[in-house]
Amino acid sequence: MLSDVTTPQDLDERFRTAVAQMTGPTDRRAPQEPVRDDTVLTGQTALALFDAQLTSRHLDLAKRWLRSFGEGFDTLGSSGHEGNAALAAAVRVTDPALLHYRSGGFYCARVARAAQPVGHAPGMAGPDADDDADTGAADAETDPVSDAARDVLRGAVASAADPITGGRATVFGSTGIAVVPTSGTVAAHLPRAVGLALAIERMRRLVPTVRQRQPGLARSAAASRPYLEPRLPWPDDAIVVCSFGDAAVNHAAATAAFTAAGHADHTGEKTPVLFVCEDNGLGLSVRSPDGWVAATLRSRPGLHYFAADGCDLAQTYDTATQAAAWVREQRRPALLHLSTVRLMGHAGTDVESAYRSAEEIDRDVDRDPLVGTARLLVAAGLATPDEIISRYDEVGWQVRKVAEEVIGEPKLATAAQVVATTAPRRPIRVARVVTDTGARAAGAAATARASVLGTRLPEERGPMTLAETINATLADGLLAYPGMIVLGADVAAKGGRYGVTAGLRERFGGNRVFDTTGDATTVLGHALGAGLAGQLPVVELPGLTYLHGGEDQLRGEAATAQFLSRGGYRNPLVLRVPGLAYQDALSGHRHNDNSLAVLRDIPGIVLAVPARAADAAGLLRSCLASAAVDGSVCVFVEPVAGYATRDLYAADDGQWLAPYPPPGEWGTGHVPVGRARSYPVGSAEDLTVITFGNGVRMSLRVAARLAAEGIGCRVVDLRWLAPLPVADIVREATATGRVLIVDETRRSGGVGEGVLAALVEAGYVGAAARIAALDSLIPLGPAAHQVLVSEDAITQGARALLAR
Repeated sequence: MLSDVTTPQDLDERFRTAVAQMTGPTDRRAPQEPVRDDTVLTGQTALALFDAQLTSRHLDLAKRWLRSFGEGFDTLGSSGHEGNAALAAAVRVTDPALLHYRSGGFYCARVARAAQPVGHAPGMAGPDADDDADTGAADAETDPVSDAARDVLRGAVASAADPITGGRATVFGSTGIAVVPTSGTVAAHLPRAVGLALAIERMRRLVPTVRQRQPGLARSAAASRPYLEPRLPWPDDAIVVCSFGDAAVNHAAATAAFTAAGHADHTGEKTPVLFVCEDNGLGLSVRSPDGWVAATLRSRPGLHYFAADGCDLAQTYDTATQAAAWVREQRRPALLHLSTVRLMGHAGTDVESAYRSAEEIDRDVDRDPLVGTARLLVAAGLATPDEIISRYDEVGWQVRKVAEEVIGEPKLATAAQVVATTAPRRPIRVARVVTDTGARAAGAAATARASVLGTRLPEERGPMTLAETINATLADGLLAYPGMIVLGADVAAKGGRYGVTAGLRERFGGNRVFDTTGDATTVLGHALGAGLAGQLPVVELPGLTYLHGGEDQLRGEAATAQFLSRGGYRNPLVLRVPGLAYQDALSGHRHNDNSLAVLRDIPGIVLAVPARAADAAGLLRSCLASAAVDGSVCVFVEPVAGYATRDLYAADDGQWLAPYPPPGEWGTGHVPVGRARSYPVGSAEDLTVITFGNGVRMSLRVAARLAAEGIGCRVVDLRWLAPLPVADIVREATATGRVLIVDETRRSGGVGEGVLAALVEAGYVGAAARIAALDSLIPLGPAAHQVLVSEDAITQGARALLAR
């Protein structure tokens, strides 16, 4: 009987005792034969997987050893889950995998499989194996145990040499073996896995038609400008593997993912994703009720259910092989439910005795998958107990040796090093792409553009509204970027909630412009998967309030992709959100949401707000190019109240309209990310008004009235709220020495706070004041104007500031 706390020493002693008591058969099985009668798992594969299981176990022990003297920073382990090594053997190395944080066995097994010479089966030579190609022995120049250990332990000690995060986090990830790092937020990676599966199928259909849609596109040109030719990073018959713990089934993101996969299957969309639930019965200290996880997973419509004992390597391998083959052949979603145990608690600081009895802990240790695999090998005559213990010790020695080697590796030492991969910015390349797409639209692709957009091109239609300009820019974007897709609820058949995407599906087809369900988590997951697969997704949500249900897909998954992979994986995205306030016809808090705080504090995000048609095309083209070139996550918030606005100062003056720029002007009219626009109003320079969105039109109207009184204003449209155009803010503020910030978001957490902070930090010494919306939800009807910024409030604020 064990103590009420399972320590590394407990597991080590229990393993050695259990193995020493094992006895083998009279007749040995050959390594090429099944390891037992009821399985297809061969002896050599079992031996290889046992190595991966041993590596994973010793990695857990090494991480705790490192933590014991302050050199390690992560003790989450995979002990008890090592059966997932069989899953790695059941799928291909080229199948993208988004893994649970207890997937150590899977990771180690995949590293080993990737190291095998072409034509060799995975496996470690058994006691009777010959030293030839049939043994599947690894190349002499490779050492899968040390390679996997070095990857994982570099993460544990925050080494700058960590091959996936560069010392920024501890995750399972690798670009070379198609393991996509995930944020670690429970179940957050599941919607992206569904999106990736759908995108793999979409790319199978899309890529053969790229050249047909792009006349004159030479292969050399595509190679020099990769955004011209979308490429799937994996084979087109790949499946997506996505593992998670049993507690995840209770989370909204998992429910959204299961529903999305089932919904896609129900509607006939091919969705080759294999969900794998590693069920140890615990979510930290909270038990999953008996039968609950199985009942939940079995009941998901459209998902084929498989189950196996995750502590039995042979059964896990057989069932995982069946499940993977079914998904690959059918191109349909499935669930693999593995029963596992959790050994040594949730993490190193977890005291299990607070919520588990010694008897319960003891029962789990009895199911230790390492003991189970050792028993399998001994019973088949593939190894003796002494050989098992010898290999256990040898792997342990290799892992400990690597642990000692990585301790002294350099850590990230500067802030610049830490943030380098958060959101790379290459403004010259972005500008070049904008210019290049314009040149092609005016040159080689002009005929195709005319055939798709019609004989009367957008630039020939006269001045446009904000909504019309965005529509035309999206159409040109779909022509310029063959991998671009437009998705969201209502974007296809209806043309968007406000008609902004009208006509796009008819012009570009349902493979590139398509409707999704309305759930924000689902549509963003679809988009993130598409970005991973090499596409350029442009998403429309119905409004800002709809974003909050899925914001972790932005914060936790999209914005962390490059941070967690040193740029090896990216989730390029342009998210269009009709937002902000002043909608008299659709008032109330559901449609008039004026808060952008949840977006502005996401590291690396690009946040653009076009106030008028004159800026919309340039800003949107910059977002598309930034996403294509830098993998940026861009949010494009469109002032919905201004979609159809035509006039500025007086009825029918048409001054809020703007002509659509022809392709030849895209380069000269390029709007760099983070650059503001200034409007001088009047001959004097008495006041600077800094604003954005709906505030631009209101401020220009106020400035015109003040100019009639001889008061000159500089109205500055920020245009970019992240990153803020700090240099422009400081320059324009200093020009007058008086700054009025007109902020239609709320006073607390509003944009104005960031502008004031930028001025203070730059040493601005002039006068400053702020007009902002109240800290209130927006009520229904005329009462909305009691909490929002008004022209009268701007006028009063300007006069008060001028009177100082």
